[in-house]
Amino acid sequence: MLNALFSTHLPVLPVLLPLFTAVALLLLGDGAARLRRGRILSLASTLIGALLAWRLMSEAAGGALAVYPLGGWSAPFGIVLVVDRLSALMLALTWTIALPVLWYASGGWDAHGHHFHALFHFQLMGLSGAFVTGDLFNLFVFFEVLLIASYVLLVHGQGRERFKAGLHYVVLNLVASALFLVGLAIIYGVTGTLNMADLALRVAQLGPQEAALFKSGALILLVVFGLKAAIVPLYLWLPGTYAAACAPVAALFAIMTKVGVYSIIRVHGVILGEGAGAAALAAAPWLLPLALLTTVLGVLGALAAHSLARLVSYLTVASVGTILVGVGLFTPAALSAALYYMVHSTLVIAALFLLVELVASQRGNVGDRLQPAAPVAQPVLLGLMTLLGAASAAGLPPLPGFLGKLMVLQSAAATPAQVWVWTVVLTAGFLTMVGLARAGSILFWNVQPAGAQPARAGSSWRLTSATLGLLGLSLVLAAAAAPLKRYTDAAAAQLSDRAAYAQAVLGPVGGAAASTTRPYRGGAGEVMLPGAGGKP
Repeated sequence: MLNALFSTHLPVLPVLLPLFTAVALLLLGDGAARLRRGRILSLASTLIGALLAWRLMSEAAGGALAVYPLGGWSAPFGIVLVVDRLSALMLALTWTIALPVLWYASGGWDAHGHHFHALFHFQLMGLSGAFVTGDLFNLFVFFEVLLIASYVLLVHGQGRERFKAGLHYVVLNLVASALFLVGLAIIYGVTGTLNMADLALRVAQLGPQEAALFKSGALILLVVFGLKAAIVPLYLWLPGTYAAACAPVAALFAIMTKVGVYSIIRVHGVILGEGAGAAALAAAPWLLPLALLTTVLGVLGALAAHSLARLVSYLTVASVGTILVGVGLFTPAALSAALYYMVHSTLVIAALFLLVELVASQRGNVGDRLQPAAPVAQPVLLGLMTLLGAASAAGLPPLPGFLGKLMVLQSAAATPAQVWVWTVVLTAGFLTMVGLARAGSILFWNVQPAGAQPARAGSSWRLTSATLGLLGLSLVLAAAAAPLKRYTDAAAAQLSDRAAYAQAVLGPVGGAAASTTRPYRGGAGEVMLPGAGGKP
């Protein structure tokens, strides 16, 4: 009975768990003793959240699509949470990154400001909610939750650069939030709904005028999501912001750009995908060219960077561009390749942000600036970690970055954009390798005499173990490439089955969702509909 109850409410737990944890952490207050207790509670909650996310992914892997109507109000009238293969993948990725990042932060960074752990869990709540919500308005709500938490986390530890970057970050996101509401208002005015499954059905029935208005609202949302994902020309805020943040915050922020990518997939890849009538593929003329340009400018920025943190920040931009190249091709094979590459790149970027702080802490006043300094205290360990991170980011075989880029190239074969995709992706990989090789030579080879500056202590085992854990996951992804590829193939196929998704959320005839757990056999596999009753 308890197991059935747990399974029924499992989709909402990744949202409720960080919420209750954050409230409990706020009640603990400040102080050294309370900080120790807060660390234990925070880490334990994050571990449980990671297990829940992996449980959801395990169930989704079999084709189960879980629909959870909050309060028993069925879609499209009530709020529903929907967990399919894509949602479960994003949840597992988020919580998998959060655990080592929080372990790293507990090595001392969490003591540099107030309520770090509570804000960290509010951020996790916003991220989890954005990935499982079934309607666009609540996507906006969870966007605001994660953004409010990120505003404060960004200035954690204080400092002029962080406050300056934080001001720009807040202003841009407030503008984006206003545009988000404008886009939602247009879409709701045309269709009368913001439920994603309901929209996927109604958009195909719109006449030419209504479809044109719907497309304008969707393109406004593309601007909003493009700002969150940091695509050209809306990426200029990211390098300075991520470089200014403290290491664990920047590492967690590696998943935030993927919220924008996820939202683009949901709106423009699913709702406005094939079969959406006159509004189908509204973003097609824009998305692929912008993605290619984002990749190019991201890599060029990395080559011109004068600090390691800004180099990694620009690589974040370049990785988003590569992911959106796959999304912008609008085929299941390309989307599968994009999802595979997204998992790899997010883990590697998060690890590199932690590695930046490890290196900077052992270079004295020079920090992470790319100029000669005294040798680091752990040259072999940090050198090998940098080599692994650089090889993963550049996409050298047999690491998963190489496999992901190869999948993207294969998916572009025989398409009109093949020459452009191959040229940009291959050139970007080469230039990434050049930029990271240049940085590595400055950091570990072109050093001043050992006595030029006082010797620095090595990093603690907690910090190095967290960074090694994230880097080691790239090796795990290489070993598990086949099952992960099967999963992303199935996720892409499930996203293209709009009818099965709509039937799972809205019911067999587009009406009330099921009041009890029941299976549905559709093109996307078995769909489980856990509910807590029909309409009240």
